[in-house]
Amino acid sequence: MWQQGSDVNWNDAGLAGDAAGARPGLPSHMLLRVFDEIDYGMLVIDSQGRILHANHLARHELASGRMIMSYGNSLLGSHAGFTGQIQQAMEASLRGQRRLIMLVQGERELSLAFTPLSHPLEADPPSVLVLLSRQSTCDNLAVRMFARTLSLSPSEEAVLMGLCRGLGIPDIARQHGVAQSTVRSQIKTLREKAGASSIRRLLHRINSLPPVVPALRIITPMPHNATEFSHP
Repeated sequence: MWQQGSDVNWNDAGLAGDAAGARPGLPSHMLLRVFDEIDYGMLVIDSQGRILHANHLARHELASGRMIMSYGNSLLGSHAGFTGQIQQAMEASLRGQRRLIMLVQGERELSLAFTPLSHPLEADPPSVLVLLSRQSTCDNLAVRMFARTLSLSPSEEAVLMGLCRGLGIPDIARQHGVAQSTVRSQIKTLREKAGASSIRRLLHRINSLPPVVPALRIITPMPHNATEFSHP
């Protein structure tokens, strides 16, 4: 786990049980593991712009340096324009306002939602939660779990993944070397097994699945010292 800043106290967030101690609290290490299992990058940033915590997918995105990066333990964009958008959103969030920004570079787009974790009139130090775009639907482990739950055959699962990627029937047929009629038949079976009246309804069910991250081992880990992966 990469957690910067020892002043973060998850118990203060009301996660340690009630004041009377009637029930045990959720240990901080368990809470951070929960964050790592969510299919969104998540960062917590303090009023000085320092990254207090980043979950696994956020660390992966920061390390790539494609759109955002960590420099001196601060969240920056990969160029001055992105950094300006991030700073404006941070300033608004520290005033208690929610902000959404979209960073676009060529074919790639990364959305960041800035949410204040405290009210500016409250006594606790202000901090901001930054949520990154969800990964591609096909990268959501829940889609594979959905296929297993419906007992899809390998070919049916392959068709399902093609639909999730936005491929049309001709593209899926060409990719798998089968006739378009075969793909149509597989889609019909898919819809019947899922109880979906149309492809649109089937994809709606896919998009509403819980955001489960694949095994963390497939993502390059980062050490505690995030500045080792910083970009100038």
